[in-house]
Amino acid sequence: MDREHKLLGYYNYTVILTYIGMLSGFVGIVSAFEGGFFKAIICLMFSGLCDMFDGTVAATMERTPQEKCFGIQIDSFSDIICFGVLPAAIAYSMNSELKGALAVSAFYVLCALIRLSYFNVDEQERQKQSAGSREVYLGMPVTLAALFIPLIYAELDLHAAKSSIALSVALVIMGILFLVPIRLNKPKMLGKVCFVLCGIAEVILVAMPYIKR
Repeated sequence: MDREHKLLGYYNYTVILTYIGMLSGFVGIVSAFEGGFFKAIICLMFSGLCDMFDGTVAATMERTPQEKCFGIQIDSFSDIICFGVLPAAIAYSMNSELKGALAVSAFYVLCALIRLSYFNVDEQERQKQSAGSREVYLGMPVTLAALFIPLIYAELDLHAAKSSIALSVALVIMGILFLVPIRLNKPKMLGKVCFVLCGIAEVILVAMPYIKR
C-alpha cells in the first residue's frame, strides 16, 4: 500500500508508552483545572514512569531513520504536555488568586518548550554522528518535574497549598535549570530503578492525607 493511502504517522509498539503517557498528562491537566490536584499529581507521576521506559522499549526494535526521527519528535511533543503544561496547570490552579501566578506558569512552559526544541535539534545532529544512545544531557530534563513537583506537593497541606507559592517558586527555578547548560549523565537501569522507588515513596506521601480521612 502506498504511503498516501495510509494514516499519517508511524505505528508500532515503540510509541505506545509515549501515547499512554501523553493521555495521562492530558487527563492530569483537566483534573488540575477542575481542582482535582491529587489526581493531577498521580497523572504527572504516571506520565513520568511511561517516559522513563519508552526509550528502553524503542531500543528493542530496529527502526528506520524516519521512525527514529518520528520517535524523537513525538516524545518531545508528549513531554511538553506532560512535564510542561501539566505542572504549570497544577501550580496555576492552586495559586490562581495570586498576582503573577499566570506569568510564572507561562514562563515555565516557555522554558520547557525551548529546552525540548533544542534537545530535538541536538539529538538529530548527534544521531548523524553516532549510532549509540545518548549518555549526557545538557540542562535539566523536563521529565524531572515528575519527581520534584509531587515531592513539593506532598510537603504541603492540601488546604494550605491553595495559598502557597512554593510550587510557583519551584517552577521558576526549574524553568531556569531547563536552559542552563549543566551536564547530567543519563541514568542507567539502576538509576531508573532508584527513580521508581522514589516515585513509589512519593505516591505514599501524596496519598497520606487522603488515607487518614
